[in-house]
Amino acid sequence: MASALPFDLDGQVAVVTGGNGGIGRAIALGLAGAGAKVAIWGRNGEKNAAALAALRTVGPPAVALQVDVADRSQLQPALAAVESALGPVSILVNNAAVAAFGGVLELSPEDWDRVIETDLTACFLLAKYVAQSMTTRQAGKIINIASAYSLFGSALVPAYSAAKGAIIQLTKSLAIELAPYNIQVNAILPGWIDTDLTAPVKGMPLYQEILMRTPAGRFGTPDECAGAAVFLASAAARFVTGTALVVDGGYAIR
Repeated sequence: MASALPFDLDGQVAVVTGGNGGIGRAIALGLAGAGAKVAIWGRNGEKNAAALAALRTVGPPAVALQVDVADRSQLQPALAAVESALGPVSILVNNAAVAAFGGVLELSPEDWDRVIETDLTACFLLAKYVAQSMTTRQAGKIINIASAYSLFGSALVPAYSAAKGAIIQLTKSLAIELAPYNIQVNAILPGWIDTDLTAPVKGMPLYQEILMRTPAGRFGTPDECAGAAVFLASAAARFVTGTALVVDGGYAIR
């Protein structure tokens, strides 16, 4: 995946799950801005169409597929559709996620399963499927979107916290296994980013606690996660693998 310009993604094909909004959409636009052909996956057809329209203004070819990553039967056909439309996948961004609010005393087993299937199991399966192709080409980038809750426990969203914590260990394990094939696997750990997923927090006392703890004194924006993804997807990160890159305005410092 060498390039004359270290952050140039021209000719690369990226899949961004949950790419129709929030952090995923910002990353998709960032990758497209660096030259990648981007496929966004999302469950909501209207949001997919809006994100695709934005991608097409950037320039490189792009597609949007209506995919629920929690449905295992959809994953391989969706990857095949991307390859048919854009070419072999060289960059995978596992971003799709859901959260279920409620501690262990309130959280139902069904909500636990839904979060783990979406946030963790799909991450493993998609990494497995794209790696099968990447190994034959001896190149590839897998970027898993974890969370500040990969580092901290949460009584508010224990299933989400458990899944995101596991993503760090999965990332390290994949990085070791796939390094001989010139495939780099890394994680990005967003802190408190202004998205639909974090919107409910702004009505809670927790919101002021977050602002006080964060040296930057604010929530981040989705765009502020895109640069980290472009870096990890690029030739500039050829010797970076198994790492967890925190993007949190300093929240994790203390």
